[in-house]
Amino acid sequence: VQLQASGGGLVQAGDSLRLSCAASTRFGNYAMGWFRQAPGKEREFIAAISRSYGKTYIPRYADSVKGRFTISRDANKITVHLQMNSLKPEDTAVYYCAASYQRLATMPTNLESEYDTWGQGTQVTVSS
Repeated sequence: VQLQASGGGLVQAGDSLRLSCAASTRFGNYAMGWFRQAPGKEREFIAAISRSYGKTYIPRYADSVKGRFTISRDANKITVHLQMNSLKPEDTAVYYCAASYQRLATMPTNLESEYDTWGQGTQVTVSS
């Protein structure tokens, strides 16, 4: 599976952006996560969504984005989205999507080490 992240850009504080992560093939058995890395900082977990259980998915969010960001995945099991609202300057970072195989539809992991496939990253810059 190859992942391609897109949708980044330069916005003002309070604006919204929608990031997308497209897979080269169906990845219905994978949890999908978003991470970000700001300059001079370590990469951090942002959000993840489990593999499907019927039409149900389990999301997980970092406290820093809870209530502002929403992760979703298309029913075609090829694209995952990260809707980012009320953006803040501290959200400025390179955003990466990643995939982690899940045998069952459980709470997706927030551990970077458990994601074995990564996209190339997309830059998000939020000006004040």
